[in-house]
Amino acid sequence: MGIIDQIKDTTSQAVFSPGTLLSGRGGLHMAQVILSLVTFLLSAFRGGSSHTYWSYAMFTWAFCPIMTLIITIIEMFKLDVPLNMFCMDWSDFTTGMAMSSTLMTVSVAIYYANFYLCWTCVYGWIVSGFAFLCGFVYALEVLKDKILDKKKGTYLAALPGFFKVSEAFVSCIIFISLTGYSNSPALIFCVVAYIIPFPILPLIIATNILKKLKKCLPFNLDRFVFIFLVISVVLYIFAAVVLPVFMFRDNPRPSDCPPSSCIWAIQFMVAFMTYVNLTLFTVDLIFTLLGICGFKRT
Repeated sequence: MGIIDQIKDTTSQAVFSPGTLLSGRGGLHMAQVILSLVTFLLSAFRGGSSHTYWSYAMFTWAFCPIMTLIITIIEMFKLDVPLNMFCMDWSDFTTGMAMSSTLMTVSVAIYYANFYLCWTCVYGWIVSGFAFLCGFVYALEVLKDKILDKKKGTYLAALPGFFKVSEAFVSCIIFISLTGYSNSPALIFCVVAYIIPFPILPLIIATNILKKLKKCLPFNLDRFVFIFLVISVVLYIFAAVVLPVFMFRDNPRPSDCPPSSCIWAIQFMVAFMTYVNLTLFTVDLIFTLLGICGFKRT
């Protein structure tokens, strides 16, 4: 009866609490949702674009506020209490989502300004201004959680989880930047090397967030992650060696190559992000190995 009584006591705390919206955290969440929605609408009214950067920006300005709204509704009805007890570390999840949203919105604001901003583009200045405000309010939440509230992350808001989120994010930047590879078998192999680790990353993140699911696995997740990271490092080493050779051989930078419309500059972005992700996977592998050997990771 002890477990049943504990469940009843926990679920009884899940009651409607509109005061959540009046707190500093609730105010930040409302600002994030409103600014993201305004930015999304302004960018949509500006006119569509076939460029993958624009599509990813629209996805970011839709995904981040939706997740923020879901978190706000859960906290408003106090559903985070049973979730925290039976499913996940809610504080870690919300701080981790704020960190991920900051990473996405700030990066989107930077490359949106790079592609769509000019001295005479008034509408572009307006959208870029709201885009940077989105990133700013998400960054404020991270600062509040980490500095003012001194929240300690257990996975998503700690190094292991944030490494995985960063690796997935950089992979997305690589995918939306891919161009000029279809006629080269070597570059196609590089694309395959990018694709193989990508779908496994969200599975690892979700399994670590859902602590009950992690305990039900018939294998040691840390060892699985270690093997996955070794394979990922090998794949990215292959891409880091092969891609610059076949992408830039007999393909020098044009004399007129603005960052916003030059194919060579976008191809350089793919090569640069390949080395960024290789670094992330390598450092993540080292930390994972230290964790398996008994060193504490924070």
